[in-house]
Amino acid sequence: MRVAIVTESFLPQVNGVTNSVCRILDHLADTGHEATVIAPEPAPATYAGFPVHPVRSLALPFYRSVNVGLPFAGHITRRLRDFKPDVVHLASPVFLGAAGAVAARRLGVPSVGVFQTELAGYARRYGVPGASPIIWSWLARIHRQTTLTLAPSTATLRELAAHGIPRLALWRRGVDLDLFHPRHRVAGPGDGPITVGYVGRLAAEKRPHLLASVADLPGTRLAVVGTGPEDERLRRLLPSARFYGLRTGYELTRLLASFDVFVHTGSNETFCQAVQEALACGVPVVAPAAGGPLDLITPGVNGLLYPPDDTARLRAAVATLAADPALRLRAAGQARASVAGRTWTAVCEELVQHYTAVGGADPEMQPAGPEAGLGWGTP
Repeated sequence: MRVAIVTESFLPQVNGVTNSVCRILDHLADTGHEATVIAPEPAPATYAGFPVHPVRSLALPFYRSVNVGLPFAGHITRRLRDFKPDVVHLASPVFLGAAGAVAARRLGVPSVGVFQTELAGYARRYGVPGASPIIWSWLARIHRQTTLTLAPSTATLRELAAHGIPRLALWRRGVDLDLFHPRHRVAGPGDGPITVGYVGRLAAEKRPHLLASVADLPGTRLAVVGTGPEDERLRRLLPSARFYGLRTGYELTRLLASFDVFVHTGSNETFCQAVQEALACGVPVVAPAAGGPLDLITPGVNGLLYPPDDTARLRAAVATLAADPALRLRAAGQARASVAGRTWTAVCEELVQHYTAVGGADPEMQPAGPEAGLGWGTP
């Protein structure tokens, strides 16, 4: 199978979209498929032996480390025509992915759109009034042009359906069960204070300022892993916390596996890979009762949920786990078991099955009608 991936984010940016795309490419390479990638610059020339075609990009003014690809459907059409894909994969389509959807339709190639970023919720967090309906209208218009849209959680699936997006299916994320494993724990139980840890972008949409509600819990220490535009403000807000910056690979898993309690604060997660990685490491999780964590956390089994805006309940949930070694041990034992079947091999095989299905879909199920484009198509 020949797969063209048009992605809103790619290396050297490190985030959930990039990670998923890299895992998909690794799997396609390992299983004998052909692929090509269209991504914002800067980007490596190749990945997993497949060519990467960078397009011009602009850095977001409020988040300089994130580049957005400029959407020229004519350029993408030429790349796709040269490659002759069997399917076009649109990774978290917004701008570049929207142009990819237009190009796929021009060429009559089926497309799979992967919804991964809750932009409307992010806009609310950044205080952009009235943006949510506009964003949802735009995203719905993109996804109505795809042959199939994949959602990473049941909550996201319901939300997409509520906004009128058709042809939906559930496709969750995988986790590297060898990399994220309890055996990488450095500190054993009872070795000093209880470590309460956070891993994620230090940005407004992740709401890391809520960590202040648990920073002074008796008998605990707070660890923060990640970087972002809120870094300096958080260091001032959380003077007793230890900040580790950006960590990846075994550095990350050693830190994560050494947490006693993992705390997530973002309430606009379509899936939340950080929560799944913590569970794989055998760490009980405290997360908001919203979005992706609703599928990942069973309260009282592998962690606890709290109402997203209730800092008192957040603090109480962390305090409950921190103060009860037996509960924490039981939850840790259940944590890894709860994600044991979610290897990247398994979920990527499921994705390839979706590719095959859209390739053989009834033409009447393909997007059609007057909505033939998104308003651009500059050659």
